[in-house]
Amino acid sequence: MEIRNMVKSDSDKIMDMMRVFYSSPAVLTDGSDEIFQRDIENCVSDCPYLEGYVFEEDGRIAGYSMIAKSFSTEFGKPCVWIEDLYIDNEFRGKGIGSEFLSYIEKKYCDSIIRLEVERENRRAIAVYEKNGYRSLPYTEMKKIPKEQ
Repeated sequence: MEIRNMVKSDSDKIMDMMRVFYSSPAVLTDGSDEIFQRDIENCVSDCPYLEGYVFEEDGRIAGYSMIAKSFSTEFGKPCVWIEDLYIDNEFRGKGIGSEFLSYIEKKYCDSIIRLEVERENRRAIAVYEKNGYRSLPYTEMKKIPKEQ
């Protein structure tokens, strides 16, 4: 399995995967093609806040992830958020998720690594816990700016 940076030619396949991911119970919001396209464009451009990764097995895209960068004043360190981590059904259970988590932990060894997961997504939670991630007792809140 190869982990590589997302490139523009991956856009159609990643868009399809995002549609599946965001319509699943793993995510609370449905998203939209407009948002997905903007996310992909930021991943393949020089955006300093978002990185996109693709997981390839035997020349086929098995999944993708998007990493957002910030700073944690709580821990006094840079913070990376695993925003999306999607693996196609056909490739699940092969250790790709764990391999990607290890990759990110090595790449960002001095950063706090955070992610969100739906409580019902027991399979993903098991993978995260196996890799040393623990739940935080926070309630997340948000305010989305109104469209102009």
